[in-house]
Amino acid sequence: MTKSTGGADIGVYGLGTMGSALAMNFADKGFRVAVSNREADWIGDFLTEAGPLAERMVGETDLEAFVSAIARPRNILFMIPSGAPIDAMIAAITPFLDEGDTLIDGGNADFHDTRRRAKAFEGTGFHFVGMGVSGGEEGARRGPSMMVGGTAHSWTALRPMVEAVAARFQGAPCVDHLGPDGAGHFVKTVHNGIEYADMQMIAEVYGLLRDGGGREAGAIGKVFESWQAGPLSSYLIEVSAAALQAVDGPTGQPVVDVILDQAGQKGTGRWTLIEALKMGQSASTIEASVGARGWSSEKPMRVTAEPLLPAGTVAGEMPSTDDLEQALLAGRILGHVQGFRILSAASDEFDWSLDLARISEIWRAGCIIRSSLLDVLAEAFRAELPMGQLILAPKIIALLEPSIPSLRRVVAAGVSLGVALPALSAALAWYDSIRRARGSANMIQAQRDFFGAHGFARIDVEGQHHGDWPPLTSGS
Repeated sequence: MTKSTGGADIGVYGLGTMGSALAMNFADKGFRVAVSNREADWIGDFLTEAGPLAERMVGETDLEAFVSAIARPRNILFMIPSGAPIDAMIAAITPFLDEGDTLIDGGNADFHDTRRRAKAFEGTGFHFVGMGVSGGEEGARRGPSMMVGGTAHSWTALRPMVEAVAARFQGAPCVDHLGPDGAGHFVKTVHNGIEYADMQMIAEVYGLLRDGGGREAGAIGKVFESWQAGPLSSYLIEVSAAALQAVDGPTGQPVVDVILDQAGQKGTGRWTLIEALKMGQSASTIEASVGARGWSSEKPMRVTAEPLLPAGTVAGEMPSTDDLEQALLAGRILGHVQGFRILSAASDEFDWSLDLARISEIWRAGCIIRSSLLDVLAEAFRAELPMGQLILAPKIIALLEPSIPSLRRVVAAGVSLGVALPALSAALAWYDSIRRARGSANMIQAQRDFFGAHGFARIDVEGQHHGDWPPLTSGS
């Protein structure tokens, strides 16, 4: 290992895919980087792989030597699994820290854990930062989008480095200090929830074209590729178009046709949904997406069910590609609106003062959900929002007006043809719920008062009331 000099600008502990990429990114931008890893043999391999960038790096197998290699006040970035491993690392490294040092968790952590850790650091002279990092391996190496939570002290010390390595949109770095304690990790969690919904809606359109329209993967990929030039322009559309047109070497078939239809998940989609429900927010598009991944895991049951369960399909026509494009746009808008409503509710709940416009802006490059739509959202947030609601912004209404009819036709086609469109259907149902001045919850309140005397509010008289309900003649 290289001899410690105590002059590294930042330490990176954890040399997996993301940690290695970020360490090289920091070095590439001229920063001196100390690196370490639990599996000591990884360190030498990494320094060899880094090539000329290793001249700006120092590798240490010993934890105390690793800390000593970093200039004070220290910034130490953990790129290791969240949960217990972070707590264990904090306990192990704290004895070697000095006042003013900052520990940074760059993983997909539960924001409640981040809040707990930040609280524990208060008054110790040390600082704890929860930093969401989006963009995958390529983003980490070339420029991710980063969402930072923590103290102002930590942000002051960290800012020059993270701004240097972040993705850029029209010259501006896609990173910012979003608030205290768990704010950064929560924003990253919701980012991932929106990502779930985006991916599911794209998959649903693919499925409708395949199972309802009989199109081959390559042809569907060409359709998606054409959409990249319009309002759907985004990283996920670009990825999907390329994936659909890729060919499997061993079989000569489209790669997607040899992939088992079971989708994995790491938990951030569920976390988004759970927190939304706790705060009384609808996250129906994310819920549908999380549910769809769950259903996908039940492959044997689905294979058994297909010949047994009646389809009950009715006559229906495949929508045009223009309708599909507009329907996907409407669904994505509504999914993003739900995501930002969750962020707004959390900002109030935890007193974070989240800048929703700035969040839109730092998602415009480097992250997985980067898209042209985020430009529109940022502009809408910077204008005056009626009732503070993004869904009522003139720019959003202007996009929805031509696209909602297409969403209706696409959802209707899926229902008629027996092709499941859970996320697109959920988006439309939520839209129809919030746009109707008089809903049907009065019926629910009547039922609750009838069987449980829960009471209800009247439209004409203030206070809590009960109905004069007749007895049931059935005696049940």
